[in-house]
Amino acid sequence: MKKYFVTGLVILLPLAVTIAVLVFLVNFFTKPFIGMVSSILSSWNLFSEGWLFFSREEIIQYGSRILILFMLFFFTAGLGLIARWFFMNAILQLCDKLLHRIPIINTVYKTSQDIIKTLFVSDKNSFKQVVMVPFPRPGVYVLGLLVRESPKACCLASQEELISVLVPTTPNPTTGFLLMFKKEELIFVDMKPEDAIKYIVSCGVIIPEPPRNL
Repeated sequence: MKKYFVTGLVILLPLAVTIAVLVFLVNFFTKPFIGMVSSILSSWNLFSEGWLFFSREEIIQYGSRILILFMLFFFTAGLGLIARWFFMNAILQLCDKLLHRIPIINTVYKTSQDIIKTLFVSDKNSFKQVVMVPFPRPGVYVLGLLVRESPKACCLASQEELISVLVPTTPNPTTGFLLMFKKEELIFVDMKPEDAIKYIVSCGVIIPEPPRNL
């Protein structure tokens, strides 16, 4: 019975986590607009009665979320299309300059902008190389993702060439430690970043496949 229960758990848990993440994202993106869209749909009297086992209120709620997701998708795609036009590109650059000059806002905006450009636009190899680093003490190793060279100020202060490494925590890899190491302290691992993340999230249960050349 225990084996059957564990097998069922292995099947259900990934599905439950996936559904929970999807529900969280849908709620996150639709919550700011759900009240306005629901009131508009209610005023149209499209659903005077329920349908199947759904009540009128539930149909309006679910329909509103689906409609909002479609609107956000087309709005985002349209914004990307317009941004490629010269005139709109000039306006966006002007807004970008203004946001960089507003106190407090400029700090948050510039930081977010730099992170997004590094992750999705830059051709740099940030987070694409898996390394082993000594942490929390020498002789004990953890998996980390190579970021890039550390800030010059840190290198000058330590009088060493340092490299920044992100060490994700388990089982939640969205938090972690940003550590700086000397290059000779790094052990480069022939492993895909996604395999390293799976290993960390699973608390070491999912073992990455060894390289084919071994």
